[in-house]
Amino acid sequence: MKFSGVEQLQTPLLLDGGMGRELWYRGVDVPKTIWSANALLIAPDVVRDIHRDYIAAGADIITTNTYAAVRETFEEIGIGGRFEELMVLACQLAEDARDLADRPIVVAGSLPPLQESYRPDLVGPVDNLLSLYKEQVDLMTPYVDFFLCETMSSSDESLAAATAASASGKPVWVSWTLDDHQPGCLKSGESIQLAAGKLAGLRIEGMLANCCKPESITASMPDLVATGARYVGGYANTFETPPPGWTLELEGILGLRADLGPEPYAKHVQHWLDAGANVIGGCCGTRSAHISRLRELIRRL
Repeated sequence: MKFSGVEQLQTPLLLDGGMGRELWYRGVDVPKTIWSANALLIAPDVVRDIHRDYIAAGADIITTNTYAAVRETFEEIGIGGRFEELMVLACQLAEDARDLADRPIVVAGSLPPLQESYRPDLVGPVDNLLSLYKEQVDLMTPYVDFFLCETMSSSDESLAAATAASASGKPVWVSWTLDDHQPGCLKSGESIQLAAGKLAGLRIEGMLANCCKPESITASMPDLVATGARYVGGYANTFETPPPGWTLELEGILGLRADLGPEPYAKHVQHWLDAGANVIGGCCGTRSAHISRLRELIRRL
């Protein structure tokens, strides 16, 4: 079902779950270099199937498989010439899943960190990032309903991604990955208040937290609500906490916590709703069962 406009959906809104780990569960190779983007090369139908499974589980919003689609990384492994093609393919796979749905579904265009996740020390100057984000935004704009700048680890990273996304004219959400030891702070150590303040000149409709411990999102939800954004919420991972200096390429895939199955995960999410969240979902390590359980939470409201 073709649809446009997240503002037409009833809150709380339900995001989908993780993509990279889900591909791995389904037997798709997710190499350390291009991670989930490898599926665009070798298993695009599986990407579409995952989108459809999240819709079947109750998700209102599905996110393009572009988190690991970064031109510099593609060039490093010799497929830079296919960057545009694969970015568009990722968007089309999400569109296909949406169009096959029997209810309104919104497609979020994922704008990721351009270096490593969780590494604010590697972000670099805003001006250096803008042209790279602009290329991604230009390629995705015809296909997505809004942009989701996700797993942003510093205020400069979110400013660069959100600035490029805002130029598209589409709605923009920003989601920060939080420091698991400093409530209310990004992994850079900057406060949510400071990071939100840097975005004051842009029209940002959503401010969220993702890809960190659910406990960190619970502790920081009052700060997110205090931003006054129209959409506020979170989608946590189920990973063990990464050690300092962790990178996917050097350290590999993080282990999963045994205490974050669908039911205990939902208990954390209930705390977010109680604190004022109106967007919930799952990040790395969450699966369709997690999303289905969150849909039950929403039905009870």
